[in-house]
Amino acid sequence: MPAEDAATPTPASGRRRRGAVLENALLDAAFEEVMAKGYDAFTIEAVAERAETSRAVVYRRWPSKPELVAAAILHRGRQQPVRTPDTGSLRSDLITLLRQANRARAQLGILLSARLGAYFIETGQSFADLREVFLSGRESSVDVVFDHAIERGEVDPAKATPRVRGLAFDLYRHEVLMTFRPVPGEVITSIVDEIVLPLVTQ
Repeated sequence: MPAEDAATPTPASGRRRRGAVLENALLDAAFEEVMAKGYDAFTIEAVAERAETSRAVVYRRWPSKPELVAAAILHRGRQQPVRTPDTGSLRSDLITLLRQANRARAQLGILLSARLGAYFIETGQSFADLREVFLSGRESSVDVVFDHAIERGEVDPAKATPRVRGLAFDLYRHEVLMTFRPVPGEVITSIVDEIVLPLVTQ
């Protein structure tokens, strides 16, 4: 067991935290801190105070502010998984996926866009870079539903290019970031029916 975990100060509950429990507490505290104050005012000292631990414990895991913020965002995103539907049709699967994302992640995306401008400027990264890290080693739900549709003979595989597969969510994210609101249901249906399906169906 790492020495820094054993030396972590005991929180108000009286329970000493170690390992994954401690790391989750630190990441939760970091996410809450960046959402409350934004990247510019975010400090590792404030995270340590919020998590009731020392700065050294935080720095041993994430040596820099950008690393900690990125880890906290990915940690929170993974706490809100979107289940991959299998309804029997591409149309229904895509609408279901978009509605799930709208309920679970629209507000998160809106908050992040408002809080992380300085992070993207400092690191030269983008939401797309964070998404790539988030999906690392995993197949995306959109790819799964498209693969199922191809297996059913519903979609021409030659037309289901990576760009076309990602189009529904590209347009969805555009709506969220342009309006700073969850996307209305009729807009989600319009994205699928008027734009995506005509591009891929036989």
